[in-house]
Amino acid sequence: MPRKHKKKKGRAALPLFLLIWGIAALAMWVPAVHALVIDDHQTSQSFFYSGILGLMLVAVIGLSLGDKVPQYGMPGQLLSLLATFVVLPVFLAMPVSDALGNTRFLNAYFDMVSAITTTGADIYNDPMRLPPSLHLWRGMVGWMGGLLMLIAASAVLAPLSLGGFEVTARGEPGKRAAIPFVEQGNARRLLGVVTKNLAPIYIGLTFVLWLLLIVVGDTSFVALVHAMSVMSTSGISAIGGLENGNSGLGGEMIIFLFMFFAVSRLTFSTDTLITGARRLDQDPEFRLGLMFILVVPLMLFLRHWLAAFEVDATSDFGQALRSLWGSLFTVLSFLSTTGFESSDWDAAQRWSGLETPGMILIGMAMVGGGVATTAGGVKLLRVYALYLNGMREMERLMHPSSVSGEARGRQRLQRNGAYVAWVFFMLFALSLAVISTTLSIFGANFEQALILSIAALSTTGPLIDLAGSAPIQLDILAAPAKMVLCVAMVLGRLETLALIALLSPNLWRS
Repeated sequence: MPRKHKKKKGRAALPLFLLIWGIAALAMWVPAVHALVIDDHQTSQSFFYSGILGLMLVAVIGLSLGDKVPQYGMPGQLLSLLATFVVLPVFLAMPVSDALGNTRFLNAYFDMVSAITTTGADIYNDPMRLPPSLHLWRGMVGWMGGLLMLIAASAVLAPLSLGGFEVTARGEPGKRAAIPFVEQGNARRLLGVVTKNLAPIYIGLTFVLWLLLIVVGDTSFVALVHAMSVMSTSGISAIGGLENGNSGLGGEMIIFLFMFFAVSRLTFSTDTLITGARRLDQDPEFRLGLMFILVVPLMLFLRHWLAAFEVDATSDFGQALRSLWGSLFTVLSFLSTTGFESSDWDAAQRWSGLETPGMILIGMAMVGGGVATTAGGVKLLRVYALYLNGMREMERLMHPSSVSGEARGRQRLQRNGAYVAWVFFMLFALSLAVISTTLSIFGANFEQALILSIAALSTTGPLIDLAGSAPIQLDILAAPAKMVLCVAMVLGRLETLALIALLSPNLWRS
């Protein structure tokens, strides 16, 4: 009888995590060199020795494992993502804690979790407190976290029908979709192909944005940190925000264009609602996002214009244009979960005397960007699925016997897709309630608990400074509250469905 050959399953779990750890250790030498160039020898030593320690640990662990690596395949890669967001920040925080010297390790860990999940919640409120090399490191960690999620979306979450792909994918959430490499059991090969295709695009766009920001007036260092922050949607800044830079309106216009990459996944994914459609104007995510970007600023502008009319300030045409631009830029920034504030965002308040409600920014951050992008939030694709389902239900109220006339490529979206999207909304609301309640137990008032929870779950850290009546001081929060926020940021980055899938025995048997 012919001998049966067992299919090889892709090695994933621990080796992938070790690979990410090794890359992070090597990356530490970049701020080490930067600190050496600017004569900050203490910071340089902290990063240099931490990098050496990290590489030694990776080498020792790798040699001790040998060929005894668990064969977990696709579920193991999902587990590696979880370990990257929970365990790796302990290592990433070591040089931060050592270089500052006057900070608790928990604060450094919180800052690294915030950076690698692309949340960008700044626990160190004063930018002058951190050396320039630490600002560079925070931007790099956020940038690498964005690249990791961009690759994981197509190589890990899409095959498992998670991360928004459950709305249109052929498989059910937590089950493998029909992808050739995954069917053959070679999950690592799929990861390599996706990385080879996406990493050059991500790096190239970051480089182009960096050069453009330098051209319009930013220093090389500030432009680099802002370019990495925009592409990763982390919102990390070395100078406390765009309003403190030298690029001005020109820089904001350039950043405005690059933030559109977080609105649509059309560039990075073929799992679209309209089968075979590659045109941007046919992408439902892009059209829905464009509607938000146009309608919400116009509503804000009309509100402020009516208030300005009452105080006879409508003749200031320049102030009106600045108000409109500030609303347009800031709405897109928070819709993409980047969180940069336009320098003209306050112009509307000075023009009309009315405050701009933070609830608008909270709503935009919760909606979030596109699937398979670096943006967080609920994702536009799920919102679109619920919109189509709502329109269909209204049609059935008027014509109970009608048959859907939607295109064939949207049939799954109307049925199972809307149902799964609604389940995700319920899980998001439940997570929000639990985290808000827990933060209230540890001393936060209702407004603070709600803003902190939404900022963490939507990975939009700047909400903490802009959404409330006053900025929230993260450094004075109780230690348990900081740990709760760390859990919330990881939960918001990986999403609840992915964590539930990890607990499913069926996923590990498949």
